[in-house]
Amino acid sequence: MIRKKKLLSALFLVLLLSLVAGCSNDSTSGNSSSITTPQTIKEAGVIRVGVKEDVPYFGYMNPDTNKNEGMEPDIARLIAKELTGSEDNVEFVGITAKTRGPLLDNGELDMVIATFTITEERKETYNFTIPYYKDEIGFLVRKDDHFTDIESLDGKTIGVVQSATTKMSLEKEAKEHGISFKYKELGSYPELKMALTAKRIDAFSVDKSILAGYVDDKTEILKDGFSPQEYGIATKKSNTELNDYLNSLIEKWEQDGTLKKIYKEQNLE
Repeated sequence: MIRKKKLLSALFLVLLLSLVAGCSNDSTSGNSSSITTPQTIKEAGVIRVGVKEDVPYFGYMNPDTNKNEGMEPDIARLIAKELTGSEDNVEFVGITAKTRGPLLDNGELDMVIATFTITEERKETYNFTIPYYKDEIGFLVRKDDHFTDIESLDGKTIGVVQSATTKMSLEKEAKEHGISFKYKELGSYPELKMALTAKRIDAFSVDKSILAGYVDDKTEILKDGFSPQEYGIATKKSNTELNDYLNSLIEKWEQDGTLKKIYKEQNLE
């Protein structure tokens, strides 16, 4: 009986040590796999990129072709060609301003190319490349309302997308002009455009180039613009080697005219 108890105790100890070792190995493997480099992407043969699907000219899912279109998918395809030899080796994941951070954090994406504005606060959490596009915030309004400038929107309800920096920039700008706004936050740009059409908001505010994709014969973008916005490719903070590599690509494409060609093709000049 004593011998049996000793044997069971020994077996239990061996099992416990095996489990601990297994957990340790899993942990080590997990840590190493959390680092994405140009080499790991080459080995995987595909890049996983978060893009917008509701921003014409930048990132748009064409329902007729079921294809991601716009400047940012074009940039992703160029990166895929550089790393894997083919522009087709891209796995696009549709994201919003609210989901792009979490999807990058949990490792489901290698990078985000999705009108992600570079800010000092965000740079504490993510790596950002140098800007691949520069813009400014503006207002889309109904022509019939005859708004002329930012002061004419004093006290009005401004629609902004959730989790974006637009509201913070609007607050700062309003303070400088001695005016105030009310706000309605919605989850996507199409929702904001519908709210503007339905007169549930007085203006839809975001970067002007994004607004350009929602202009119709009853709306217009005010000339007033403020708060310069710079878009960068975002990666996890730990992926410094990947960030450096992407930086070198943006620099090269800026110098050889590749980015300018994409702007022209996407009506973003």
